[in-house]
Amino acid sequence: MSPDRRSDERSTAASREETGPGMDPRIAVLLDKQEIREVVYRYCRGIDRRDLARVRDCYHPDASDRHGSFSGTVDEYLTWVDALLDRYVWTMHLIANVIVELEEPLDHAAVESYGVALHRSDEPRPHLNLATGFRYLDHFERRAGSWRIASRVAVSEWSIRIPGDAWWPIPDSLPKGRRDANDPLHDLLSSVAEAVERDGPTRARPRTDPSRESSE
Repeated sequence: MSPDRRSDERSTAASREETGPGMDPRIAVLLDKQEIREVVYRYCRGIDRRDLARVRDCYHPDASDRHGSFSGTVDEYLTWVDALLDRYVWTMHLIANVIVELEEPLDHAAVESYGVALHRSDEPRPHLNLATGFRYLDHFERRAGSWRIASRVAVSEWSIRIPGDAWWPIPDSLPKGRRDANDPLHDLLSSVAEAVERDGPTRARPRTDPSRESSE
């Protein structure tokens, strides 16, 4: 298992442990919202790194997605989006506002995420070099203790062409983003995983519920 997959699983496991019977319900709601936001962020990482296994992990198995000209199951979406990503040298999805509205009994959530995406291609055609504004409208469900997307609608808000002469080349001497296992991100994740293995669990600080701490 790759270091980034282990990190995702530890984050989810920690949230589940912390929302036990003794947890202040207000803290539990905050942890649920954070877990949901991190799913949205991991989705964007998966798309930009072209890591479709990571993208797939953000959805429940029976999820659906309506995305641009596409509408279908999550597995059909992955096939469609992989062909779409093949047109670009890179993409970058930036998430801004994420509004999470939890619904009783707190296993469903309506999630609206505002974002901007940049797309770069070596081809000069306008629709391959652009910036777009979008919103993800997601129905999240918690199943077996984990929040995932049950259905998504991607709403287009605006689109701007980026002329070819607007791009500035990155010097070869600088680290560059990649869409495979050679991206610098994987070096970071591996180094952190090695540090955890080396130091062991004894240095981890216990998590406490702030609402239960004494004010003294």
